[in-house]
Amino acid sequence: MRPPSAIATLLMLCGATAIAAGEQLGPGDHTLSLAVGDLQRSAIVHVPPRYVRAVPMPVVLAFHGGGANADTMVRFSGLNEKADEAGFIGVYPNGTGRLQRMLTFNGGNCCGQAAANGVDDVEFTRRLLDDVANACTIDPKRVFATGMSNGGIMAYRLASELSDRIAAIAPVGGPMGTKGCRPGRPVSVIHFHGTEDVFAPFQGGRGRGLSGTSFFSVDHSIAAWVEADGCDPTPVTIRLPDTTDDGTTVTRTTYGQGKDGAEIVLIAIEGGGHTWPGREPRLASLGKSTRDISANDLMWDFFQRHPLP
Repeated sequence: MRPPSAIATLLMLCGATAIAAGEQLGPGDHTLSLAVGDLQRSAIVHVPPRYVRAVPMPVVLAFHGGGANADTMVRFSGLNEKADEAGFIGVYPNGTGRLQRMLTFNGGNCCGQAAANGVDDVEFTRRLLDDVANACTIDPKRVFATGMSNGGIMAYRLASELSDRIAAIAPVGGPMGTKGCRPGRPVSVIHFHGTEDVFAPFQGGRGRGLSGTSFFSVDHSIAAWVEADGCDPTPVTIRLPDTTDDGTTVTRTTYGQGKDGAEIVLIAIEGGGHTWPGREPRLASLGKSTRDISANDLMWDFFQRHPLP
C-alpha cells in the first residue's frame, strides 16, 4: 500500500471524511481534493444537519489566515455553529505552502509562497465551487466569502475577480491586497477590523507577522469599494452598544445607496486586535477580541440582504 500523500494526511488530521468523485454529500464534515494546474488542492466542507438535497442551501467560503490551514479556521471562526443554526454550507479552503499546517493564499500583495509563486487561488476557488455544487444542492445566488487576515485579503480579491460567483464578502482583519478593484458587478462588503491590530495595521504599513507585507490601509479598501459600487461617499456612522467590559468599543460606518442596492460597511473595533469578533483569541499576542458583537451574526445578517441579483 502506498503511503498517504501530504494532502491526504492533512485531511485525516482534520477529522473529516474524504469525498469520492461524484459523491453526493449529506450532513457532516467532509474533505474535498482537486487538482488545479500542477497543484493538488483541498478544502473542508461542513454540511449542516438540516440539509436535504431537495432544498438549495447558501454557501459561505471561509479562508484561513496566513500560516494556518482550513482546520485552524474551523476552530478559530466558530462558523460551523452558525452554519448549523442558520442553515448554510461552510467551505474552508486550504492554501498552499511547504508545510501543510502553515499555508497561505495569493491575495495580491500577500502572502508568503502563494503570492511569491503566483498561485491562482481565484481559479482554485472557481473550481472548488464547481465541485461543491456537484456534491451538494447549493443556491448559486447566495455564495459568500469571508476570511481572516490573509483570508480576508483573499475574499477581497474574489469580490473583484470572481464577482459572477461571489454575492458579498466579509473580510476580518484583512485589507484589500491590490491598488484597485474592477468587479464585473457591484459586490457588497462588510469589513471587520481592530484599530490596535499590529499584524495587519488599520492605518496600513508593515505588520508584525513574518510575511514582510506592506499592507494597504482599511481606508484604502473601503474607499476603493465605495467608488466601485457607486455608493454614497457620505457615510452614516453609529456607535454600537458597549455591552461588555472588555476594553473595546465598536462603531459601524455604512456607505449605502450603491448600484443594485450595494452597500459598504466598516465595523471598526476600537482597541481590538488581530482577532475574530465574538470569539476568544487562541493567542494573547493577537490582541483583544470584542464581545460586544459577533462577526458571525453580523456577517450572516449582511449576507442575507445581499444575494446575487
